[in-house]
Formats: sequence, structure tokens, C-alpha cells
Amino acid sequence: MFITKEISIGDYVLSGGELGAAVLCDAVIRLIPGVLGNETSALTDSFQDNLLAPPIYTKPRDYKGHQVPDVLLSGHAANIESWREEQALKRTQERRPDLLKD
Repeated sequence: MFITKEISIGDYVLSGGELGAAVLCDAVIRLIPGVLGNETSALTDSFQDNLLAPPIYTKPRDYKGHQVPDVLLSGHAANIESWREEQALKRTQERRPDLLKD
């Protein structure tokens, strides 16, 4: 058997190559222009800037005690972007500090 390229999709074992191939296909295909409904949405994906994505909120404003942060409701684009960057860095530090080592 000749292996021309090896790609890891994570630290786990699958029962066959089909699921790994599907994951790899999905990750690559979504980067092709026209595949996503809004092409700019890929720019905010996790790892796009070596950080995990920040939390995402939707309606309602209060769901079972979980509140949408006021800054996200403010309409102030610069403050919202700053919050998103802070949250992405915090989430990465907590969950994947290995991404910040360089």
C-alpha cells in the first residue's frame, strides 16, 4: 500500500474511511464559491484566524435563563466586533490553548 498524503480529522478512531472522507469533503466543498448561501460566512468559521469561533446567539433574548449579551443588542458594530474577538480568544484559551502557542 502506498500512502501519498495523510490527513488527520481528529484524535479518535472511526469504524471505516467513509465517515472521515465525508468530513474532509464537507470541509473542502464549503470553501468552493457558490456552495454556501452567504460566502462571507466562512470568514467567521472556527480556525479561520487560528481561533475558535465566539459564542453565537439567536432569538429569544432570554432562553431558559441564558441571556444574549447586551453588547450584541447594542447595534454598535465596533463594540460587537471587539466582543466577538475577546470571546474567540477566551474560548480558544479555555478549549484549545495549543492553537495559541505560536
